[in-house]
Amino acid sequence: MWGFIVAVIAGFIAPQLEGPVTRPLEKAMRAYVPLESGELRLVSFIVAMLAAGVLAELLHSGSAFWVILGGAVGWFGTRIVAAVRKKVEARR
Repeated sequence: MWGFIVAVIAGFIAPQLEGPVTRPLEKAMRAYVPLESGELRLVSFIVAMLAAGVLAELLHSGSAFWVILGGAVGWFGTRIVAAVRKKVEARR
């Protein structure tokens, strides 16, 4: 369960990691692997999921499936909440 929760949080903060984490990583990797600007968010998500996987393993909680599902829920969390709110308001 903790692995899933950690992954949801990691997926949610992944876009914010682009500046402080991904840009320096991209500069270090530029000579070996050139990245396009659209791929930076993907690298941010990968870094966040790696951290979530390590934390899930340290907490002895969560399988790879739940970590990936939690990351996806976190990544799309704001959109999911907005869609649910729209449906609830439409019913009123």
